[in-house]
Amino acid sequence: MKHLLTATFVMIFSVLGLMDAATAQTKIGYISTEELIGSMPEAEKANGQLQDYQTSLQEQGNEYLRELSEKDSVFQADSSKYSQATKELKRNDLIALYQKVQGWNQTMQQLLQQKTQELLVPLRSKAFEAIKAVAKESGYAYVLDESAILVGPPGDDLLPLVKKKLGIKEKTAPAATGPAGAKPKQ
Repeated sequence: MKHLLTATFVMIFSVLGLMDAATAQTKIGYISTEELIGSMPEAEKANGQLQDYQTSLQEQGNEYLRELSEKDSVFQADSSKYSQATKELKRNDLIALYQKVQGWNQTMQQLLQQKTQELLVPLRSKAFEAIKAVAKESGYAYVLDESAILVGPPGDDLLPLVKKKLGIKEKTAPAATGPAGAKPKQ
């Protein structure tokens, strides 16, 4: 019985020792995916496309506004010549056009949001694949997004490694105002 008890204790301590060794080997890294995606050359192209799309949407909205203004002016000038039925039809057309102009801002925002997602999905996928590859190559068990960390154990910033993996050249930035080597919110 004494040997069985001793063997059990030895086995429990061995398992606990292995668990401690396993947790001691766990590497944690963090990265700012927003900064990574913003530094990708494709992001500049996507941003340009988005700006062009937004400009075309705004031009369309301005065209609706011009059309409303012109039709309203014509209606105001010629309404005395119209029969009551014609006035009612023209007024209803003006109301419908006014509602279209009013709803255009919301429609424009939705279209812009859809276009943004369409352009960002490939960038996010490419960034995520590079992050996974760097994590695997460097032995990181966990990679957390820097913006999501409120409190956590110390970790390594993987941004330089992932940028290197993607072939993104580091831009020289002005001196940081914070202490050198400062870690994110930990």
